[in-house]
Order: sequence, then structure tokens, then C-alpha cells
Amino acid sequence: MPSPLVGLTTHPTTDPDRAELDLLLDHIVRAVERAGGLPVLIPLGLSEDTLHGLYARLEGVLFSGGGDIDPARYGAEWHAKLTGVDAERDRVELTLARWVVADDKPFFGICRGSQVLNVALGGTLYQDIGEHPGAQRHTFPYPEFPHTLRPHTIKVEEDSRLADVLGEPMLTINSLHHQASKEVAPGLVVAARAPDGIVEALEVPEHPFGLAVQWHPECLPDAPEMRRLFEAFVAAAGERARPGSK
Repeated sequence: MPSPLVGLTTHPTTDPDRAELDLLLDHIVRAVERAGGLPVLIPLGLSEDTLHGLYARLEGVLFSGGGDIDPARYGAEWHAKLTGVDAERDRVELTLARWVVADDKPFFGICRGSQVLNVALGGTLYQDIGEHPGAQRHTFPYPEFPHTLRPHTIKVEEDSRLADVLGEPMLTINSLHHQASKEVAPGLVVAARAPDGIVEALEVPEHPFGLAVQWHPECLPDAPEMRRLFEAFVAAAGERARPGSK
């Protein structure tokens, strides 16, 4: 089977958390490579025609973590705790998210990537998790806390793609986010929740591989269940790369 070309979304150089996002993106590159994929960074600033030309050559797309999405994208007012909002990143990733769903192209979302998927398809977000009744703590900022810290569990939904990949009904995860999906978009299903009810994973049913998680599996390369997420995604992209499969 040929090694699939996997596009990774990127963050702007002006992001206030650029140093940490550079580190996380490097972890993602290594995770995709380890799983047998050929990682390619998708730059910001491309015209839509150029972006689509690059997209058409990819067998899979990975939506990486990063700053917050402009609330105007889901009909909300600006919140005081928003950070790292970038109009160009929103444009690129929301466009790509709609394309991968419409084209049945394998994709995997991480943290912001889960939120991008939900907003792209018509869902909304908690601009800060404190808006969710009874919310527990989900933000454990680096470097005060290591990226390997796994502070809470999630319950994985039975008969979900996520359950098939993980092979476990419960999982202890790391947690670096202050936003989360609120109203889930039509066409998406919840694949996992935290004990406080926060959505921790979303899926597109009947998609070759359409999954997004709220945690950061790239930071836990020694955990077999986290490696399986990348392996399953890259395998699905590899199937698309086979001659005659597109």
C-alpha cells in the first residue's frame, strides 16, 4: 500500500501561543510519520483555487489544535476570554472541513479541530467551558502542567468509530482546552463525553474516517490507544491512496 499524503493544518506566526503550538505540531508530524503517512503542512494565505489544488492531492487532512474560532462564524458575540482568533486560519480550516465531509476524504481533528468541524457544519461552541453548567476543569496550561498530564476520564459511545479504534469504553485523557462544542451540528454524532457532559469527540457517520477528538493524542506517543488513532486515520487515507479507490 502506498504511503498516503496527509495535510496538516497550521497556525499563524502571530499566534500568542505560537511556541507551544509549534511543539504540538511537531508532535503531530512525528505521529503521522510513525503511523506510515507522509505529512505535508498546509500553509495559510493560499487562494481558494490554490488551496483546492493542494487539497485534491491529499489522501487525508488533519486539523491541528490552536486558538479560538471567531464567534461570528457561529452567530455569537465576542467573549472576554477569547484568544488566538485568526480570520485566515478560520477561512482555511472551515473550508477544508466542509470539503473533507462532502468528499468522504479521511480526516482527523485534534482539539480546535473538533470545534472547527462542528462550526463548519452548523454547530456552536461554548466560548469558555465555564458557560457549561457544572463544568469541571479542562484547561491545564503548559508549561505549568506537562502535556502528558491526564486529569480526567471520558466515556466512549458504544458502536462508534472511536470505540472501534480505541477498543476501550473508558479512557483517561490529557486536557488543554477552554472551549468545546455546545450545539452539535446536523450530520455529526457525539462519540465521547467527559464526566461533566462536555463533548470530547465527534464523528461523521458512514464516513471512511471522519473523527475529531478534544484532547491531544499526539502528546502521548507511548500510549498504544493514542497511537491507534493515528494508525487508523493513516490507514484510511492509505486506502484512498490505492489505485482506483478515488
